[in-house]
Amino acid sequence: MSKQLSTKYEPQAIEQGRYDWWVDNKFFEAKPESGKTPYTIVIPPPNVTGKLHLGHAWDTTLQDIMTRMKRMQGFDALWLPGMDHAGIATQAKVEGKLKEEGRSRHDMGREAFLEESWKWKEEYAGHIRQQWSKLGLGLDYSRERFTLDEGLSKAVREVFVKLYEKKLIYRGKYIINWDPATQTAISDIEVIYKDVQGAFYHMRYPLADGSGHIEIATTRPETMLGDTAVAVHPRDERYQHLIGKKVILPIVGREIDIVADEYVDREFGSGAVKITPAHDPNDFEIGNRHNLERVLIMHEDGSMNENAGKYEGMDRFECRKAIIKDLQDMGVLFKIEEHLHSVGHSERSGAVVEPYLSTQWFVDMQPLAKAAVDSQKSEDGVNFVPDRFEKTYLHWMENIRDWCISRQLWWGHQIPAWYHNETGEIYVGHVAPEDAENWTQDEDVLDTWFSSALWPFSTLGWPEENDELSRYYPTDALVTGYDIINFWVSRMIFQALEFTGEKPFKDVLIHGLVRDAEGRKMSKSLGNGVDPMDVIAEYGADSLRYFLATASSPGQDLRYSNDKVESVWNFANKIWNASRFAMMNMEGMEHKDIDLSGDKSVADTWILTRLNETIEQVTDLAERYEFGEVGRLLYNFIWDDFCDWYIEMAKLPLYGEDEQAKAMTRSVLAYVLDNTMRLLHPFMPFITEEIWQNLPTEGESITVAAWPTADPALSDAKKADSMKLLMDVIRSVRTIRAEVQTPMSKKVPMTISAKDETTLLVLEENAAYIERFCNPETLTIGHNIEAPEKSMSAVVSGAELFMPLEGLIDIEEELKRLQKELDKWAKEVKLVQGKLSNERFVSKAPEAVVAEERKKEADYLEKHATVEKRMEELKNL
Repeated sequence: MSKQLSTKYEPQAIEQGRYDWWVDNKFFEAKPESGKTPYTIVIPPPNVTGKLHLGHAWDTTLQDIMTRMKRMQGFDALWLPGMDHAGIATQAKVEGKLKEEGRSRHDMGREAFLEESWKWKEEYAGHIRQQWSKLGLGLDYSRERFTLDEGLSKAVREVFVKLYEKKLIYRGKYIINWDPATQTAISDIEVIYKDVQGAFYHMRYPLADGSGHIEIATTRPETMLGDTAVAVHPRDERYQHLIGKKVILPIVGREIDIVADEYVDREFGSGAVKITPAHDPNDFEIGNRHNLERVLIMHEDGSMNENAGKYEGMDRFECRKAIIKDLQDMGVLFKIEEHLHSVGHSERSGAVVEPYLSTQWFVDMQPLAKAAVDSQKSEDGVNFVPDRFEKTYLHWMENIRDWCISRQLWWGHQIPAWYHNETGEIYVGHVAPEDAENWTQDEDVLDTWFSSALWPFSTLGWPEENDELSRYYPTDALVTGYDIINFWVSRMIFQALEFTGEKPFKDVLIHGLVRDAEGRKMSKSLGNGVDPMDVIAEYGADSLRYFLATASSPGQDLRYSNDKVESVWNFANKIWNASRFAMMNMEGMEHKDIDLSGDKSVADTWILTRLNETIEQVTDLAERYEFGEVGRLLYNFIWDDFCDWYIEMAKLPLYGEDEQAKAMTRSVLAYVLDNTMRLLHPFMPFITEEIWQNLPTEGESITVAAWPTADPALSDAKKADSMKLLMDVIRSVRTIRAEVQTPMSKKVPMTISAKDETTLLVLEENAAYIERFCNPETLTIGHNIEAPEKSMSAVVSGAELFMPLEGLIDIEEELKRLQKELDKWAKEVKLVQGKLSNERFVSKAPEAVVAEERKKEADYLEKHATVEKRMEELKNL
């Protein structure tokens, strides 16, 4: 033991410098040469757009727990770090910074802008690494990757070229989701739908032959400038005579056809709809079926173009106001009806998304999605935890549309396609054609998720065949939030199946979102966001990590509470003080001095039995990702069993004259603390390392110490039950004293009546504990002793205790207390008998479980009868 712990638990002091020591000593680096079984997790790469938030802290803490535990269990654990270039988000940030400096990317040109973007990346990657270190994440920095690394760029080009060659990537003019603020296409799942108060605008389009008009309604009247038809249902009797005729498009004056199409819902509105093929996805399909012209009426920034006539140059919403007024003045617009409808907004900019006709690159998703669905429905599917999220994944994959992968940005993977300057021919390849001067590369970049989808295998060197890839892929687990199952998880699965022939990970652990204490989503507008670095500065990383890992169950949202983090700090402080006490009694002790082979007290055997139980339960629950339950078990074992009971009982031999008992207690303290710190280490790495370093242990660091395993030789169920009896006695005495307001310092006569010889022997052999913790004036232990007159009583398993408190006891109050106790045991009897009367439970539950329930029934019935008898005695006083 190098030194004693400081008198005060100060997380900042013990965390200072520890992480650098771990990294410098390469404890987190995977060691392929070790011959150990590999265990791999790749970090969900955070965007280099800013600093990490609580959601990142939660996500990475769970991964750190898993990899630290596996490393201790003897696996060659690789936790691979990295970051995402986050195309739209990062470009927006860099452009915002440039704007503040009075610069624009268009003035600078592509090359200079990309230089600025790389500077941004380097700055914020540094911030992220600093935050990773503050959180104590056991990452293998020797393998850190970035989605624009040359190796990953090669993987992206390989995938693009291969999918193009298989005709699964194509280029075409389609209606896409257009963000006018960032002026780029975005995918379906980057569109957030919000309910907006709008209106239905009812209009009459005049028939070209002057014979009348046809009524239509729209929520976007400005798009009428791009109408190229009016559609009705082919079997709608109201319009049979109009099919094939023409109407005059108001304001524009263009004649357009009335067409019949099955898509039209004849029950909705007037049963006639305006068709704008360049500004609506459904109209686009109708336009294709009827060979309609596509008239684009907007610029990419959302302003009206030359096809909008006199409205050219207006913003789309200003145009809406102007056109409404003009249509009303013309008598065309005859009714405005308020209407709450769902409007798509860009996830990145918040702008209203415009359905927009544009030439883009797409992935044909049908074959890829089918292969992914088939794989998931086989025995080799990805294991979703909780399994209900598999439905979310399958629903998305089974209803997927083609993926628009081109983005009108500069920051990202530039599309590896070139257009011949004269012929317009398209060439797709890893590098430009030999006569590069005759070709121009597509200026667009790929959707960020295109490269992120390759993350589990591109980070390990794919497409090159190498030892790292064959050793660490497929990965073992992915940890992520339910909000990006469609964005990311689904895409990783179908790309991995297509290009590696294997699923990218065995398990996907899904967690929820971090919310505030009231259950609201954290946001800038609400001002309820919490910076994890601020929490660490106040309470330390261990307190934050333990709270994040244990405050919810898999798949559920987590409510952040400062009070709960503070309560974890109190837990850590309790661990610290208990460890200090233990170490003060281990002065000069070395690992070789730990000897558990001799005689042990009932308290020694009980705590070792409880340790074994805790090791087995914690290991099992952690393997099933039930970290909330793990936290509860560890908390109960450390706070209740070890600190509140064992350490207090250990003071008897430690302060006594029996040197053999003292040596055994020191050994038990050292052994239990060592194993407990190992169990707790993945959750609280800093405090456990600090304590472990000062224990009589062997090894360089707790990070590479062996995970605890239960030692059956140290368990004794009978002795553990004896300890539980003593604890029941002590608790009961404390309860009685509290009820009659008699402090523990006041000595009171005490009698314990054992109901059998076994219980009597346990009580007599351990009378020293009862005297130490109950402070009796006199202690009488016997067999079937009559209750002293006017005494309070309590029933424990196999015995009854009495405290004659003449002058302190109120008979009526005692009867009320006993009635409550009687009701409690009656309730327990009812519950256990309900279980035992359930034939399904008795026939299907393991024999040991049923036996345990029968044992409980006998115990509760006995306690109920004893309390009932005691009440009768008091009533007769």
